[in-house]
Amino acid sequence: MWGVAQLENFRLKVFRTVAQQLSFRKAAEHLFITQPAVTLQIKALEEDLGVRLFDRRGNHIFLTAQGTRLLRYAKQMEALVARAEQDLAEGEGRLTGELSLGASTTIAQYVLPRLIGAFLLENPRVRLSLQSGNTEQIVRLVLDGAIALGLIEGPARLREVRTEPFMEDEMVLIAPLNAGIERLTREHLRSTSLVMREQGSGSRRVVELALGRAGIKTKNFARVMNLDSSEAIKSAVEAGLGVGFVSRWAIAKELELGILKIVEIPGLRVTRSFSLARRAGPLPQGPAGCFRSFAIERVRALSSGLKRSGRPGGPGR
Repeated sequence: MWGVAQLENFRLKVFRTVAQQLSFRKAAEHLFITQPAVTLQIKALEEDLGVRLFDRRGNHIFLTAQGTRLLRYAKQMEALVARAEQDLAEGEGRLTGELSLGASTTIAQYVLPRLIGAFLLENPRVRLSLQSGNTEQIVRLVLDGAIALGLIEGPARLREVRTEPFMEDEMVLIAPLNAGIERLTREHLRSTSLVMREQGSGSRRVVELALGRAGIKTKNFARVMNLDSSEAIKSAVEAGLGVGFVSRWAIAKELELGILKIVEIPGLRVTRSFSLARRAGPLPQGPAGCFRSFAIERVRALSSGLKRSGRPGGPGR
């Protein structure tokens, strides 16, 4: 985690993270510490309090009744600490506090690092944590209150979650540079394998909808292979296993190096909006509200750089 000294007791923060994740491994990743360190902190807290906070059954952990009670107070203390930090920072004209973000895979890999770097440069006292997953997983984290904001590639499809577009994207069909096709016609489909993202991915949903509008179904292809990331799709396509749809943001390096090329499907253009997702209700305040405004403003520069050069530009260019 990026950040500075904080008011919240670290041992209690470790407990809260484990309780929300119900996983020592995920809590360690979230806190940027080792799993043994997480285990040590929980054990010490249980000894201090004289109660057992977690039950361990096989590879799974569960909150005990005492752990559930403590989690309720830990959440209240977290909110109180955040308000205190924000109040102190506003007295000096600085932004501080904790910002928990989630991002679906393509955004986390190719877009968010630029935004995070620029945001923390302007707001060095903000402590940032990030979780990644497919769109469905990030929406669930938003709904559960595990993250303040989610940056997703597909629709949320839940009334309790509000979304607002912040960036336009285009999904392009890629093939190896030496592939003998420049345009994929309907006659090619029966002999062409398609590499796609897994179920629950926003990218997959957008591609399926666009193909459907064009009268093309995935079953029209010779074979469909499901993979869990854009990087995996690019590797499979490069190895000659088929063609695949990825975000234009994901292939800047491969196009520049002449490894992959974009193949057109006549009459088909797959576009989508990257969206900010938050729980229904008032707009977020503090670090989350500041990042929301920052993202909406800064991606204009990112998108302009992509349109000018054919590859993503950096924030502030």
